[in-house]
Amino acid sequence: MASPPRPSWLYFVVGAVSWPVVKVVFRHRATGVEHLPATGGFVLAANHSSNFDPWPLAIPVFPRRFFRFMAKSELFWFPLSLVITAGGGFRVRRGEQDEEAIETAIGLAREGHAVVMFPEGTRRAKGLRKKHEARWRTGAARIALEAGVPLVPAGIAGTDQLARLGPLRVAYGPAIDVRDLAELPNGEAAVIATDRLAEAVRELEWKVA
Repeated sequence: MASPPRPSWLYFVVGAVSWPVVKVVFRHRATGVEHLPATGGFVLAANHSSNFDPWPLAIPVFPRRFFRFMAKSELFWFPLSLVITAGGGFRVRRGEQDEEAIETAIGLAREGHAVVMFPEGTRRAKGLRKKHEARWRTGAARIALEAGVPLVPAGIAGTDQLARLGPLRVAYGPAIDVRDLAELPNGEAAVIATDRLAEAVRELEWKVA
């Protein structure tokens, strides 16, 4: 089997610098790492509390795996766009059905990338001006089903308490079983898979809370 895609030099630099901070200062601990495929593409779906969520999810397999993630289009301004792209991000227009972002994610997963998704669509808690409400969406399941890759759930806790230097905890679970959905229409299969994913993520989130 081919080796997983390699990250940019900036991804290595940021990962190397942040690893001791995440591990020592924030006392990062992860369980269930064995559920993350060592090679081949997959979709990793987790609850979403902070813009910092991708790094605690990626650190346990750094530098072996290169995590890719959707980033809201508002962040793609020069020179920040260069940093986000080098760090694994790709553009998505929130509040819309962004088919281009979905197709990009499907292509990345088929190419062997690990694609991080937050199916709630936005962070659960933030400032008073909250335009988009968190609710479960089928994008993560759809990407995994159409790309033919595992859909792996994760629970994360502590990223909403960074100012207090609280501990970071991550738990990964077994891939969602979707074998019985093969004969269903894509939309229906994605809805059922998302229900299973939501239940698994909630259980993992409770585990690390």
